[in-house]
Amino acid sequence: MDGQPTGDIVLDSKRALLAGSDLIEAFIIDVNGVPRGKWLQPDKAKTLLGKGIAMPRSAYLLDIWGRDIIEGGIAFDTGDPDGICMAVPESIARMPWAEGNSVQALLTMVEPDGSLFYADPRGVLARVLNRYAQQGLTPALGVELEFYLVDAGKSGDEPLAPRGADASFWRGWHVDAVGLGEIHDYEPIMRAMLMAARAQRIELETLVSESGPGQFEVTLKYAADAMAIADSATLFKRTIKHIARQHGLTATFMAKPYGKWAGSGMHVHMSVLDRAGRNIFTGSETRAAPPLYHAVGGIIAAMPDSMLIFAPHGNSYRRFAPGAHAPVFGDWGHDNRLAAIRVLTADPAAARIEHRVAGADCNPYLAFAAMLGAALDGMDAKSDPGAESMGSKPSPSAPKLPIAWADAVNCFAGSAALGGILGANFQNIFTACKRQEINEFRQRISDVEYDAYLKTA
Repeated sequence: MDGQPTGDIVLDSKRALLAGSDLIEAFIIDVNGVPRGKWLQPDKAKTLLGKGIAMPRSAYLLDIWGRDIIEGGIAFDTGDPDGICMAVPESIARMPWAEGNSVQALLTMVEPDGSLFYADPRGVLARVLNRYAQQGLTPALGVELEFYLVDAGKSGDEPLAPRGADASFWRGWHVDAVGLGEIHDYEPIMRAMLMAARAQRIELETLVSESGPGQFEVTLKYAADAMAIADSATLFKRTIKHIARQHGLTATFMAKPYGKWAGSGMHVHMSVLDRAGRNIFTGSETRAAPPLYHAVGGIIAAMPDSMLIFAPHGNSYRRFAPGAHAPVFGDWGHDNRLAAIRVLTADPAAARIEHRVAGADCNPYLAFAAMLGAALDGMDAKSDPGAESMGSKPSPSAPKLPIAWADAVNCFAGSAALGGILGANFQNIFTACKRQEINEFRQRISDVEYDAYLKTA
């Protein structure tokens, strides 16, 4: 039957959505996972899905405060030229939280030859996925992502607190893990969040209250499209932040917003499909197929050097401590939630790896790229994961992870493995970004230091 190809129909519908809007919010995602962009008039609809729009290349390389990276080699060394950004068609959707008929468009930067800009996190992941495709393989991912809702008026110099907290440290501070009451207490926000996610085709399977006051977890539906899952995780973060703001709250993906309460992580479930769509990890109920263990071996070998990707910020390292559910060793175990890598085999057809290291504050594109790239390296080399850990006791062969920010930066900077997975140029600029942020932290004195040392030292 003759007719317009499906892809053209989709693009036409997206152009019409953009053209019929009051304004277009177009944005890239920088190396820290932060949206950076501009508002456009609707007459830019054809350009966004055609020749693209110009954005400074340095927009990808900003520190967490939004400042140029002096040693990054882009803003100050090259004259900060523009690059061309194209809209990701699947991201084009109305923004339910915005006034009027406002439409969003996630952008990705391309070079004149059509290749992806090396500093674009989407491009970093795309290059890893291309390695899988060249071997006839497709990674399938599912994501569990945690966040807190906090009082928007409690930030900066004032103590952070959940909604309704008072001096008695009861109201607002009680924990209702896996309790429906906590969800109902936030029901207007949660319903708005679910509706906004649906409008963007972000497929959320579950919502559950977690182990901290005002902490929740969502599960993004497992799918054989890692880039789409990374887009969804990134757009979900943006969505809940906007929805929370509408309700007078702040949604935070800080790894550890409260010292005494649970941190927020991003657990990633992974399997790999062959050309026929079969899971190559499928084995028995007690033992997966060899490729799964080779993938685990590759992930563990690269894990110390990958920590800066999974835990990119100063606050990230507050999650990692003995006795917590955030691992301090690169270990693995069958159905062991205390290990860095949990292997699930009870349903052989759904045999998979659960990667439990990353914080919710990571950049999903980079975290997926690091994990998937290391897994493929392991499968190619038939890596041995070493002995598995039992309970909370790590295997003697498990490498210790760098759980101090500066140590993680140094491991990352000198890693040939991560340079091969993410690209040496990206490795250099991400290192420069993190070293600049560390230098800023060193210049700021905390209230704890004044309390401890001002009069006693």
